[in-house]
Amino acid sequence: MSCAICEIRKERRFCPAVHGRICPQCCGEQREVTLDCPSDCPYLRQAREHEKPRSSDQIDPAALFLQVEIPDQFIYEREHLLMGLTYALAKAARADRNLNDQELIAALSSLATSYFRLVSSGLHYEQPITSTSQQRAAAEVEKMLKEFREAEQKHMGYSTLRDSEILRALVFLVRLAHGRTSGRPKSRTFAEFLFAQFPEKESAVLTPQEAGGRIIVP
Repeated sequence: MSCAICEIRKERRFCPAVHGRICPQCCGEQREVTLDCPSDCPYLRQAREHEKPRSSDQIDPAALFLQVEIPDQFIYEREHLLMGLTYALAKAARADRNLNDQELIAALSSLATSYFRLVSSGLHYEQPITSTSQQRAAAEVEKMLKEFREAEQKHMGYSTLRDSEILRALVFLVRLAHGRTSGRPKSRTFAEFLFAQFPEKESAVLTPQEAGGRIIVP
């Protein structure tokens, strides 16, 4: 039997993405490129175990918002904010299979761009998002930010969250996502990292007391 993709080489493994048997070469070349590989595929898992992290020269510096400084102390001071936003992304990615790493990064980058303009110039300008999947992810993030402010208001009588802190949090997550993804078009490595932080039944963490000392490390 020949490979279901190239139809030349001999098939040697079952591919759940094509519901057929393919050759190892096509598996390696098309994995998360043209193939939407499910996370439980044993060949995908095996490949990830041996995959080297992307080097910095593989990432466009402009995509990392290098003009935004994120002090180490910020990660600890705003851990609860970062956990809340991470939960929002995990929730969005669970609800929409089309939200792969590239879509999540694009949604975060659009929000970060809007907040960068707001912090830099004071102008409220929303970066246009054309993808429906990205819009849903962005909406979950905005919803979480609103709930975060409401939680602060409830617990302290006022909200301390500044737009500059939201910008730092979004940029932190953009950089985290770039560091966690394989960079392939259909990769969901970062999405699955998010799922691991929040099992399906777990709720968001909104206050320092509820944060439980969990720190996100890129």
